Amino acid sequence: MSDENSEQYKARILKLENLQKEGNDPFSITKFPVDAFSLDIKNNFEKFEGNEVKIAGRLIQRRTMGKAAFANVQDSEGSIQFYIRMDAVGDEIYKKFLDFDIGDIVGIEGTVFKTKKEEISVKVHSITLLAKSLHPMPEKFHGLQDIELRYRQRYLDLIVNPNVKDTFIKRSIIIKTIRNFLDNLGFIEVETPMLNLIAGGAIARPFVTHHNALNMDLFLRIAPELYLKRLITGGMDKVYELGRQFRNEGISIKHNPEFTTMELYQAYVDYEKMMDLTEKIILECNKAVGNGEEIEYQGEKINLSSFERLSMIEAVEKFTGENFSMFENDDKQALKIAEKLGDDVEDKN
Repeated sequence: MSDENSEQYKARILKLENLQKEGNDPFSITKFPVDAFSLDIKNNFEKFEGNEVKIAGRLIQRRTMGKAAFANVQDSEGSIQFYIRMDAVGDEIYKKFLDFDIGDIVGIEGTVFKTKKEEISVKVHSITLLAKSLHPMPEKFHGLQDIELRYRQRYLDLIVNPNVKDTFIKRSIIIKTIRNFLDNLGFIEVETPMLNLIAGGAIARPFVTHHNALNMDLFLRIAPELYLKRLITGGMDKVYELGRQFRNEGISIKHNPEFTTMELYQAYVDYEKMMDLTEKIILECNKAVGNGEEIEYQGEKINLSSFERLSMIEAVEKFTGENFSMFENDDKQALKIAEKLGDDVEDKN
């Protein structure tokens, strides 16, 4: 964030400098003996109640009441409340805690208990500043709303919008599921060149780079297709690759010039077998992220255990009412109908 001239940023820098002068540089602390996490404590309160734990994470909320305070720390699994009292930790540590800023990374040692309001919390015995947050956090209530900032600073998006982390985790689960599913079917995962002599395998504008030792231009791959097909030719009957592709084209929040794809090839089967395989992969991935056999999209529930299979002509007829097989030998008439359908769609929008 470009807030180097803000008063908050200057104040945090001053705090860091004072800590360093006192010999308490938080950035010199390289480890903390974490032995518990927020979600685990909450899900297994009976096991943790009354026991001492060591947790660490980012300070995200604080409510001070004189010589005591409630605050929340956010770790990799979620957040948990902690309770700190001056008479329990001592005047010096408590005053240092009050000087912490929202966003600081802290390490906490304390006992797990429930408050009068039945909230699972940690009663602090000691607290350590592990890293100083120099930039103010976005307001927690509103979250991080700026789309461009969210995509340029994903770490900040992860801190402020917890649901984003869930998307990252599900992506990882999906990739792992695809690998396990294909491996169990006898597919071999391979890695093919990312630097290509020709921009082949798909229709797209490539990124061009230069190989100094060979003194030649090369293309970042737009698809792994050609090399995977060569492996099939070489006798590897089932191959797949999970990897990055690069296309030097438009960019938006839904389209990135570099992206991950999974591409597979299998010898001795037809397109219907590939359709079977695709349907099963989608269903297995959906189950792996906890959705069972259904998924909800735009308010409509879709059952992924039963796909409808249509040819392109059948699909167009189903959704437009026009049977283009009638114009098989009349391209001009087909184009005329297609243009009319396009105009109708634009009018509806």
